[in-house]
Amino acid sequence: MFDTNTLLTGMVIFLARICDVSLGTVRTIVTVQGRSVIAFVLAIFEILIWIAVVSTVVQKVGGQPVLAVFYALGFATGNIVGIAVERKIALGFMVLRVFTRTAGKALTERLRIMGQPVTVFRGEGMRGPVDELYIACRRRNMGKLLEIVNSEDPESFYITEMARDVCRSMPPLSMECGGWRSVFKRK
Repeated sequence: MFDTNTLLTGMVIFLARICDVSLGTVRTIVTVQGRSVIAFVLAIFEILIWIAVVSTVVQKVGGQPVLAVFYALGFATGNIVGIAVERKIALGFMVLRVFTRTAGKALTERLRIMGQPVTVFRGEGMRGPVDELYIACRRRNMGKLLEIVNSEDPESFYITEMARDVCRSMPPLSMECGGWRSVFKRK
């Protein structure tokens, strides 16, 4: 069906497309977040890979049309991989707004003890008085903060929003970095 050379070329195209599309996905997300230096570097590598792949496909697709299928499959897979990679590294900041009727004070104290800045507003909810906790946090810390919120008040209501810029004078909680982040001591 396929000769070894066609299969090997197709696999290289497939893997290279996964790389360049994944880089493109992450680059788009960091661009939206305003991280222009990271976006610049990612764009260089993305385009270098893309040019190599496209030139190979254009040269060989006439004699080996199956390479177009490898190209398309690599593109589709690259989108999924790029989203997964971006979720794993979780760059950027979020705003977490927690509405609680019963645990406002306890939750605020617990988060502040951990070093997480929290602003509290009193308000009126559908069933009476509520505390709204306004928390700016790193995206990678969101899961841990939600665990704390749910442990203090499982009936709380929360909303998350992307935060483009966060003032560094009172930075959000920075939990210990693990994996490759610990090597670079990322903030």
